Amino acid sequence: MANERILVVDDDISQRRLIDFWLKEEGYSVVIASDGNTALQTFTETSPALVISDIRMPGLSGLDLLGRIKALNPDTPVILITAFGAVGDAVEAMKLGAADYVLKPLNPEELKVNVQRALEHQQLLNENRYLRDFSDTAFRFENLVAGSKRMRDVFSLAAQVARRDSTVLVTGESGTGKELIAKAIHQNSLRAAKPFITVNCGAIPENLIESELFGHRKGSFTGAIADRVGKFESANEGSVFLDEIGELPINLQVRLLRVIQEREIDKIGFPKPIPVNVRIIAATNRDLRMLIEDGHFREDLFYRLSVVTVELPPLRERREDIPLLFSHFLKKHCTRYKLPMPSINEEALEFLTRYDWPGNVRELENVVEHAVVLGTSEVIRTEDLPAQIRHATSRVSSIGLKLPDEGIDLEQVEKDILLQALERCQWNQTKAARYLNISRKTLIYRMEKFSLAPPASSIPHVNDESE
Repeated sequence: MANERILVVDDDISQRRLIDFWLKEEGYSVVIASDGNTALQTFTETSPALVISDIRMPGLSGLDLLGRIKALNPDTPVILITAFGAVGDAVEAMKLGAADYVLKPLNPEELKVNVQRALEHQQLLNENRYLRDFSDTAFRFENLVAGSKRMRDVFSLAAQVARRDSTVLVTGESGTGKELIAKAIHQNSLRAAKPFITVNCGAIPENLIESELFGHRKGSFTGAIADRVGKFESANEGSVFLDEIGELPINLQVRLLRVIQEREIDKIGFPKPIPVNVRIIAATNRDLRMLIEDGHFREDLFYRLSVVTVELPPLRERREDIPLLFSHFLKKHCTRYKLPMPSINEEALEFLTRYDWPGNVRELENVVEHAVVLGTSEVIRTEDLPAQIRHATSRVSSIGLKLPDEGIDLEQVEKDILLQALERCQWNQTKAARYLNISRKTLIYRMEKFSLAPPASSIPHVNDESE
């Protein structure tokens, strides 16, 4: 959501400056207006993604501004600022279509959450419109971009589980496309016509996440001046996608376990549990088993979430998909920017396929957009690629490896490299995996493959994660 343009309207210069500072901290682009009439003109000139306005202003009030904005563009979310005692203003604002309200004195964390929630809600509305138009084809597994056997196996498993109603855990490094798979599972399920609600468990402050997930009742705590529907209630009969599930605080993991087991939520301030019918799809780029060992994740919740686990491989382990994905993103961004679609020369494509892609598919899409926006010819050349692609050096070549004329035993070479890495890291599996740029799970699999075990004196260090 970063770089979204936000219009801030307030006649109080100090408050304007504070909001401007807080939002820019989050990466938003901010435009300022000191009164309602100026704000209306700025709105028509800049088309912001969201408006934040004080209610009580001389001339055109915040409520009047809200009405004018909704007349111009009913889809633009508006958050209004009101004094704690002016509950009536907040209620009236919600009736007139405000996305949310915040109380004075402003709390920066609460404001940021409200902004993120309003933008995410608007994005969800836009996505739902798109899905209504294209859901018959957009998320069919056979239409997802991949040619490698590993990804085809992933799509096959996801297509199977989509027809069931079990919980699903999607694992993989950051940027591998976990949310895309989650959406595809939802869109190919019997719940496709119902909401798909995304919750980023790592982006919501701990003191607000319970209310975000389960909602609250008016008057249940200071500042709760209206009922709020939580994510689970909003997703009723649909799916909840819990991204970065490993970041969920341990006390809320108990609450989530209850939701899965009892199919009901405890809403803050409500005397009775509220039944909900949702499918839970969770995702993580962390090793949940390691978090369990460290006491940061509940083992019983892990087993409830991982009825079926869909593991997405990193892009460096399926390089044959890179040209397909490049073509897909090239078409997407050329269409977006209304530009003719260029070709790519062999040298540039070779740079792309050799690169290790630590940011995975998300990084590849960013590189394609970079080349589309800055390209000046009908052919994408090496010089059109970002510096990190052009200057990347193979870690293998940097060790000066020379192959003998008589050939090698590849399995023995792999075993020797693993053994040297483990010995260098005192058999600490996490450090060795990081040194080899592979996952700990992959390291353990290869250790078992070659029957590699530490000497007795090193055993205490095998799973030592404290360093």
